[in-house]
Amino acid sequence: MTTSRALDQFLASVEKRAFKMAQLGLRNDDDALDAVQDSMMKLVQSYSARPEAEWTPLFFRILTNRVRDLQRRRTVRGRIMAWLPLSDPEDDGEPFDPVAQAPSPDATPAKRLELDEAIGVLETAVAGLPPRQQQAFLLRNFEGLDVAQTASAMGCSEGSVKTHYFRALGTLREKLGEVF
Repeated sequence: MTTSRALDQFLASVEKRAFKMAQLGLRNDDDALDAVQDSMMKLVQSYSARPEAEWTPLFFRILTNRVRDLQRRRTVRGRIMAWLPLSDPEDDGEPFDPVAQAPSPDATPAKRLELDEAIGVLETAVAGLPPRQQQAFLLRNFEGLDVAQTASAMGCSEGSVKTHYFRALGTLREKLGEVF
């Protein structure tokens, strides 16, 4: 008998038992059908070349894992949804939309002002560094270059880059320690 035909017969023979197991674990017919179908697909895609004797334990292991995954997902979803109200009291029974209630990703004016001031202080402190330290700091932090790339860009040794960068950090920590 060909592998394809044997696999079809195997899947037909376990279909009802698998559905019953998934149904008991998930208590939902649609989810149980999905779990069985996903498990069958996984068996065919990944394990059809295995000997027929291995198909039964493999299939039921796959099904068990799929049911567990769906149970976990349902549990997590239930925990999250438990914290959300079902409707917004101000909307006359309209369904609650958690996305509409999410805070805006835009910074508040006060936060923007605070960030602008902090950036200004940082720019002033970096501008006060000696040129080589300033260059090492900017290349490493703002351009994302590693030590070797920074050395090549600055035309000096890697040891010099490390020294300039270390001194720049020390100076900036002294100047900005009070502010940040």
